[in-house]
Amino acid sequence: MKQIPAPIWTLVIGVVVTLVSIWAGYNHHILPTEQASSTAPLVDNFFNVMVMIGTALFLMVEGAIVFSMIKFRQRKGDETDGLPIEGNLPLEAFWTAIPAVICIALGVYSVFVFQEMGGFAPGDHAHGHGTLMAQAPAAIVTDVGSPMITEGDIGGQKIPVYGFGASPEEEGNAPDLAVNVTGLQFAWVFTYPDSGITDGELHVPVGKDVQVNLTAQDVIHSFWIPQFRLKQDAMPGQTAELRFVPTKPGTYSIVCAELCGAYHGAMRTQVIVHTEEDFSHWLESRTATSSQNSQTVAINPAERSDADYLAAYSQGLDLDAQLVSQLAHSPH
Repeated sequence: MKQIPAPIWTLVIGVVVTLVSIWAGYNHHILPTEQASSTAPLVDNFFNVMVMIGTALFLMVEGAIVFSMIKFRQRKGDETDGLPIEGNLPLEAFWTAIPAVICIALGVYSVFVFQEMGGFAPGDHAHGHGTLMAQAPAAIVTDVGSPMITEGDIGGQKIPVYGFGASPEEEGNAPDLAVNVTGLQFAWVFTYPDSGITDGELHVPVGKDVQVNLTAQDVIHSFWIPQFRLKQDAMPGQTAELRFVPTKPGTYSIVCAELCGAYHGAMRTQVIVHTEEDFSHWLESRTATSSQNSQTVAINPAERSDADYLAAYSQGLDLDAQLVSQLAHSPH
């Protein structure tokens, strides 16, 4: 039987590895199925490319190891030494050049994605030079309908901005909707400066350019919407801009992705993407409600007693008041 030439084997293996890698790149099911913002396809395409390349490298490296284990294994009764091979310059140059080219290509691609997401120009639509006029909440708010408590009179103050600004298509244009977001242990507070509404959920209209001015009151938090493929740290004393266009009506999770304390895992809320008509109705109803009622959105844990703080978490857990009281007065 005639032996198959090595170039044919190389071609067949290359085709198989390529097909398997492409399939894995689009069928990994690692990211959420829903793509609910204009930035999601950009992130997903980049991630798919990385999965394809990673799969190909894994198959080639692990395949070479398995092949060598079988082909060059020690035969029974063979006690001789292996061949005295010191190195192979062409092979070493090859396996150095290929990863270098891959890393450079991925780096260029990531810069393109970062630019399309607005990462190079946050705040340019407001004042230029990466600054943005914003309010920095200094205490937990408040009541629905009451103004956000701020740190002194900061009118006219320029607060440095980082994060993601407008896409190249929207750069220089004011957003359709601006929302101030404050992260605190362990909740998110959303304030709509144009209407004075304060809410524990984020409500936005579909297809509109939304700007989130993100800050933290106490420790570092991370504002993450998995279906939007967006995540941005919220840091005390600084304001981050996060600008996006939601593309699908629905309700999506907002998660804190930065360990921020004992109840970090419970720091969750949701973003509700409305149709334009539904968002107008929600805005009208909340404006009317805010003018009539006062409802606490978030309370500063530092201003509450230990017993009051723990009581909120004992609801539904079948814990009696005596046990909660004992926990509250136990030494820290």
